[in-house]
Amino acid sequence: MIYLRSFQFSNLMSSNPNIYPDYVFRHLAGEVLLFDRITVLYGNNGSGKSSLLNIIANKLEITGAEKLISYGDIGYAQRFLDLSSYRLGNDEKENEIRHLPKESRYMKSEDILYEIKKIQQSAVLREGLLFEKRSKGMSKEQAGAYEASYDFKKKLENIRFSQEKYSNGETSMQFFEEHLRPGNLYLLDEPETSLAPANQIKLAEQINELARYFDSQFIIATHSPFVLGTLNAKIYNLDSSPLQTTEWYQLENVQFFYRFFEKYKSFFG
Repeated sequence: MIYLRSFQFSNLMSSNPNIYPDYVFRHLAGEVLLFDRITVLYGNNGSGKSSLLNIIANKLEITGAEKLISYGDIGYAQRFLDLSSYRLGNDEKENEIRHLPKESRYMKSEDILYEIKKIQQSAVLREGLLFEKRSKGMSKEQAGAYEASYDFKKKLENIRFSQEKYSNGETSMQFFEEHLRPGNLYLLDEPETSLAPANQIKLAEQINELARYFDSQFIIATHSPFVLGTLNAKIYNLDSSPLQTTEWYQLENVQFFYRFFEKYKSFFG
């Protein structure tokens, strides 16, 4: 399923080098991204791939979006959003989709790291569980009663047990297993965070299955060669100008890994 068909960058960019996000995407003014079931935004540090995910999340007003703030003048960020545009996809009957699935969300690497910290730190864990309930509409009084309940204490015990049982990487995998569901649009920022190569591949394979068989769509920012090589994805190289798609094995980061192991291939004979 293609929930989000395209995104077009603002065609009006400030020449001021201090204006965010204009200075990051000046070379992409007016460009259009066309999305597939799985689309990857690749780029080295500073390419703007994470910023772009957050911009799209803000434009779509989905869960996880972080407010854009321009240095000096917040109006520039809002102008960028206002002048950017998107098109939704079509349903099975080729009718244009009017609304994104309500559980669609933007997941940042910080979300995953916070989940790990939440498990590792009791105070943060307690605060995180209560914040989760409050964000879903529970009143302050109800949250207080919930904190004193048996169910709350039992959940704390279960998560503390997970702290002893799971590594950071295993906790990350558990996070994705709990939050990635069929029939949604997901924007994932560097999902490989804390994952060993084997788990990076495992996660990428799960994403392939969700996209192919379970009506999920993914837009992913990554430069992991293991994720890039496993995903059945359209890949945009944000380091290139003009913007273009490319094969995973042509990307600079993948080529770097190739040259490194080629240099030492005699050790693997």
